Parts: sequence; structure tokens; C-alpha cells
Amino acid sequence: MTTIGTLIGLAVKKGWKMFQLDVNIAFLHSDLHEEVYMETPPGLFVEQSGMVYKLNKSLYGLKQASKGNSVTFVAVYVDDVIITGAHLEEITSLKKFLHETFRIKYLGRLHYFLGLEILYKSDGVMITLRKFTQDILKKFDCIGYTIVTSPLDPTVKLKADEGISLSDPGHYRKLVGKLNFLIGTRPDIGYSIQHLSQYMQNPRDTHVRAAIHVLRYLKGSLSLGIFLSNSRDYRVRAFCDYDWAAYPETWKSVSGYIVLLGDNPISWKSKKQSTISLSSAEVEYRAVRKVVGVLVWLARLLEELTVYLSLPILVFCDSQGALHIAKNHVFSGLNT
Repeated sequence: MTTIGTLIGLAVKKGWKMFQLDVNIAFLHSDLHEEVYMETPPGLFVEQSGMVYKLNKSLYGLKQASKGNSVTFVAVYVDDVIITGAHLEEITSLKKFLHETFRIKYLGRLHYFLGLEILYKSDGVMITLRKFTQDILKKFDCIGYTIVTSPLDPTVKLKADEGISLSDPGHYRKLVGKLNFLIGTRPDIGYSIQHLSQYMQNPRDTHVRAAIHVLRYLKGSLSLGIFLSNSRDYRVRAFCDYDWAAYPETWKSVSGYIVLLGDNPISWKSKKQSTISLSSAEVEYRAVRKVVGVLVWLARLLEELTVYLSLPILVFCDSQGALHIAKNHVFSGLNT
């Protein structure tokens, strides 16, 4: 989802038109007119080494499967396609090629992709999951519930062993899974869903009530989403923070970050750290290290999208101790 959001945000900034296609998935099962062999895919173990596989059907990535080249950017998710670029002539040529080569459905200007609703404004675009949110409210019978103003009830402290165990834990897991997808346009619920995800193994009725509380919050904020401005600001900045020892049972902390391209949010996450940090400086340093790894990947992605960043990229945190550790070139195993 980060890649899709970054591409849309870049297209908005550059004033590129965005178009949408749907490819008939039968392309994956088309017959091959010549013998093609492939090496054993990673993760698939065979008893005899040195063996290869003979393909019976076409596969993405084969030169036989696609014979076109274009500098226009194309984002593909299974059979859904976004096309954007600076030259409408190239886009038109690519669409014509796709239409002649595969069975495609031209859906016009980009408005709906993977559940994302793209609303065009004079100064940018708004990306929401409004319909998806409404579907969740209906599925879990929350249409008639009252609205609340915060994702989690600040007076309630959830614990793993408090409350009555559910006879069907799958109900809770499905709800949290759907809420997790919403984080793609709703960073404001990221911490809450991360918190609810800690109780997937043995959810209790208290956890269900907390998840319903999130739905009540979403009901009152259906129109919220991610706004991507068309300003020509291509600076990349990152902000990170932490909640030290957020889980008293394990003393593990939670860290989060958000990355901006100009003023446009393109990547964000809230996650429980896998190890115990012995100080607030240590947990903040781990948060900084995490976002730096994300920035390295994003910088390479943006370079592929013809955005060349001015270095260094600024990372903002509010811990002097973490900054001291980051600037200290003397290795310390405890800090890493």
C-alpha cells in the first residue's frame, strides 16, 4: 500500500493523469506456444538437486507474457492496474498495446483501487476507505451505535487474562484484520489496532468491546482519510516516537513513525518492539533505527520514480539520549 500511495502522491505533485485498467486474469492461464523451463522457486524444496520445472501455462515475468516497454509508470496488483506518467501519448499507446495483447477493461480516470476511493480536489486528492468502513459497520452490526471521539477508551486498560474467553475467537480476529487494513488511510487508528492485535491468540470479551469502541469512532469520522497535496515540495522527512514499557506484563515498548513527502504522508506504522528496552533513550533509538531502514527503501523507490532526494534526510525524535547514541560511533551491543 505504501508503494501505491507514494506513486499516487507523486503523480498528484507532478500533475500527471492517472488511469485504471482491469486485466482478465485468464492471462495467467494462457497456453505457451514453446517449451519454457524455470529453476526451483525460493522456498520450494525438492529431493533431487539440479532439477528444473517445465511450465504448462504462462507466467508473469516471461518475455513471452509481455513484449512491451514504456517509461510510463505502471502499478499492478494481481489484475488491477494503475497507469500514470508525464506523456499522455505514451499512456495512450500503452493502453492500446494492452488492449490488443490481453483482454482488458478500461475503467477511465483513477477513482477506485483496492478499496481505496480517490477524490479529486483543486489542490490535490483525498484517499479514503469510506465504503469499506461502512461495510465493516454493517457486518458487525454497529450502524445504530453511538459515536465516540477517541479510538480507544482512555479509562480502560486492556490485559491479556482479564475477561471471558470467546467461544468463537475467529469473530474477533476477522474484525481486527479488517481494521488493520483501514490503517492504510487512517494513521489515527494505528496505535489502537496495534494494541488490539496483541490479543489475537486468546481474545476476551473486553477486547471485543475495545474493538467495537474503534468502530464507534470510525462511524463518526467516515470522511477522514489521507490528503495528498499537489504542492511541488519533494522533501522527505520522518518523525518517530515511542511508548516505553507500554505492556507492563512483558515490559515491551511500542514505537511508531510517519514519513512525509513534502506534506504528504506516504508511510506510517505503530508496532510493539520485539525486545525489551532498559531506558527511554534505548527504545527511542530503536524507533529511529527502524524508520531509517524504511527511509533507505523509500529513497530507492523514489529514485526509481525519478525523484532524486537531497541528502541527508531529516529524522525527528524528541530524545536527547537517543540522539547521543546515534551520533556515538563507539559500538555498544546494548544499544543495538
